[in-house]
Amino acid sequence: MEFRLLGSVSVASEAGDLPLGPAKRTSLLAALLLRPNHPVPLRQLTASLWDGEPPARARSVIQGHVSRLRTLLDTVEAGSFGVELATQGAAYVLRMPEALLDAHRFEEMVTRAQGQCSVGDSVVMYQEALALWRGPALTGVHPTPPLQLAADALEELRLTTVEHLAAGYGRLGAHAQAAAVLRAEAGAHPLRESLAAALVTALRRAGRRSEALDWFHHTRRLLAEELGVDPGDELSDAYAAALRGQSCETGQSGPGARSGAEDHGGRTGAAREGAYAPPRIPAPRTRYADTLDLMPRPPRGFHGREAELAALSGATAAEAPVCLVTGPAGVGKSALVVHWAHLHQDRFPDGRLHADLRGFSDTGEAAPLDVLREFLLALGVEPLRLPETVTRAAALFRSLTAGRRLLIVLDNVRASEQVRPLLPGGSECVTVVTSRHRLRGLIASDAARPVPLGVLGPEDGTALLAAVLGTDRVHTEPLAARQLARLCDGLPLALRVAAARLADQPHLSLTAMAAELSDTTRRLGLLDAEDTGVRAALHLSVRRLPPGAAHQLAHLGRHPGTHIDRDVAAALAGTGPAEAEAALDQLAAAHLLTYGAPGRWVLHDLVRLYARDMETGPEALPRLLDLYIATGLAAAGAAERDGTPCFATPADFGRPQEVREFRDRDEAMAWYTAQREDLALAAAAAHAAGLHGRAWRIVLSLWPLMVWRVLDGWAPLLRTALDSARADEDPHGQSRVLALLGWVLTEEGRPEEAMAHLEAACLLAARAGDRGAQATALVNLSLARAALGELDVAARGCVRAAELAREAGDPATERLALYHLSRHQLGSGEWREALESTTAAGAVRAPAAESPTRVLLLAATGEALVALGERTEGIRCLDEAARAAESSGFDEGAERALGALLQLSDTDAGDGARGVDGTAYRARYAEVAARQTVRA
Repeated sequence: MEFRLLGSVSVASEAGDLPLGPAKRTSLLAALLLRPNHPVPLRQLTASLWDGEPPARARSVIQGHVSRLRTLLDTVEAGSFGVELATQGAAYVLRMPEALLDAHRFEEMVTRAQGQCSVGDSVVMYQEALALWRGPALTGVHPTPPLQLAADALEELRLTTVEHLAAGYGRLGAHAQAAAVLRAEAGAHPLRESLAAALVTALRRAGRRSEALDWFHHTRRLLAEELGVDPGDELSDAYAAALRGQSCETGQSGPGARSGAEDHGGRTGAAREGAYAPPRIPAPRTRYADTLDLMPRPPRGFHGREAELAALSGATAAEAPVCLVTGPAGVGKSALVVHWAHLHQDRFPDGRLHADLRGFSDTGEAAPLDVLREFLLALGVEPLRLPETVTRAAALFRSLTAGRRLLIVLDNVRASEQVRPLLPGGSECVTVVTSRHRLRGLIASDAARPVPLGVLGPEDGTALLAAVLGTDRVHTEPLAARQLARLCDGLPLALRVAAARLADQPHLSLTAMAAELSDTTRRLGLLDAEDTGVRAALHLSVRRLPPGAAHQLAHLGRHPGTHIDRDVAAALAGTGPAEAEAALDQLAAAHLLTYGAPGRWVLHDLVRLYARDMETGPEALPRLLDLYIATGLAAAGAAERDGTPCFATPADFGRPQEVREFRDRDEAMAWYTAQREDLALAAAAAHAAGLHGRAWRIVLSLWPLMVWRVLDGWAPLLRTALDSARADEDPHGQSRVLALLGWVLTEEGRPEEAMAHLEAACLLAARAGDRGAQATALVNLSLARAALGELDVAARGCVRAAELAREAGDPATERLALYHLSRHQLGSGEWREALESTTAAGAVRAPAAESPTRVLLLAATGEALVALGERTEGIRCLDEAARAAESSGFDEGAERALGALLQLSDTDAGDGARGVDGTAYRARYAEVAARQTVRA
């Protein structure tokens, strides 16, 4: 367990960082950690949480945060580590071993480094102390004065330690390393003269006199511009020494000056008793030339990846870069890096080192000390002189690599802490790390440059197959080859296993192999070859996950859809949304999920198949379905604010912890559009699982989108819902689904087929005494009758539907019935009656501005007015309806209004009158009609 102040304030446990919650709770924890084992009065905590006048309930807020922190600590059994958050009078105290606090360990290491120890040991201690920093101190807290002062104090101590480390490097004669350490800090703190002076001195001693002079002048200008002052004595003295050309403290000058390290008595460091003296190393490629190149052989059959190779070359162009190649298991990270290393061998004349850190291996991770010893042996260190500890070995490795041009590849890394002891010294070395995890800590602490590696596209996937099987065999079945690439999710590992199976069975066609892989129950088994394959690779990734993330992944395998958000993940796993989101981030960091749209993740097919084999209970799917039902009802309520819910929730409905709220119709329709595919898949999964009461409800919850996009092919989905409603023996559900299905069929031009469904819907609703459902069914039945030319019967049906809706207290259906009555009246030439019907519909209750009913009523009103001779007002209504429909994406409404305007334009043209200019309307109508045709 570890408490962290040196970077983001956090509490690390074996299961990962604890979710601390809001910034005020984090600030409270930081205030307690700044004074561990000491009571912190309530007034001090209040000052740390609020800048200015605190609220009247500040004490209650603090008590609530303390309670939550205690609960979090209990979840990781903090008491077993000697940690307790206790109340002491009007104060709180966090009792804990101070060794668990990174800031305490940092100060302790710095103090030891300044004690009586050799220069080499002090350098190692300073390095270890600074390695504890993960970013600016107290990140994530409110910037209140007490906490800001504490953060500034810690930052001052860090900068002082950096200066001590650089001085230690200087005493060892490693002036290039001293300059590299100082340059980054001097750039970040350009007005700190002590840093600038130390950097000028280090550059001078390293023989980089021109850089030293440039840095002095750069700092002098900044001091003058920002502060209006001249450089102080320390910086001026460093500049004077650079001008004289002194290269070291001995006072020697010129290019031949020897860079020695002296103590205050003038003796060289090598001559002092007990001083650190790096071993003499043979020149590269001489005695140890056979071990200096540890790079594996180039991968066979490597193809494509030009963009990623270029990105890796670009990322390694900086000074002392650390590059991070990340991607899912089997995507080819190691092959890419080794291939790149062989392409650019000439860039590294001093050698190439490679180590497999086995971060995801069943055999255990490689110990950093073992890796360092292999590297040191390759660099020429005698076996008997190998250090016995990681810190000493890492220090020696940094010393020996300073000034050399080496490539270091650290393969299969699990965590950032595996990498840090293995980073070289100097500015000429390149380090490339590969990992299935994103290693954000390495990016934060060592400015690692990420190079993400994705799956292969169809072309590169088929090329990989051709490299193994031969181009003739692949080109004979190009479509099957592309299907194989898709079924293998574009993973090179999966493709190679499939190719190996095909190579072992020359009689097996690619088409037959694709057919076998299409069986989801066999796919993972077919993509295994001995101890190699997708299942084995995924197993190694999953076993390294925190328990919460593994639990989440197992339940994601039960998701019938393709897109995941925090609410979906929470419903599947039975957790809170915040906990689910944290687990999703961990899975994405391990490349078991990929990021999609903001707030959404995607699960690849092979990972889904693996997750389905993991242990889960049967409750995941019902919880997800209940989430979709609750959210669908909320979206329908936002889309049609004066409508009534079209169904009640099931008797065994489990309400989710959180249900999304929608601000307006646009947000609700955007959710429907994004979730349509997943909702359809969820309904199909519910039907297959026998959860029929949920299946038909999920389909019905889509009705606002069906109204908006009626020609989008809804009939098959509605037939599935009808089967479920019948299996559920729910007459209300059957009536609603039949009414919606009949309407869709009518709009698709199949009124005869629709009639049977709509008549059955009316009968079922009447038997159940459900006036609202009966009114809806009658309205839709009237549309089918009108399409068959029975306008009078259709009109009577709408009148009866309006009466039933009024009795049921359903204004939306009443208004819809009156609108359709007006359409039938327009079709019969009853212009005045049609206008009266639209006026009556508007009087029921004015529809929302974005409602499709408002658009349709405007269009019907416009047509009636034009027919009655009120042409100007009629055209205005039609134009307003068209614009409202187009702006909201309601293509059916836009097509109706624009069609009426075009008809007026054509009539005017035929009569030779100047009226509606149809040029603009015709272009808009063509665009809308084209979209409608595509959907149809």
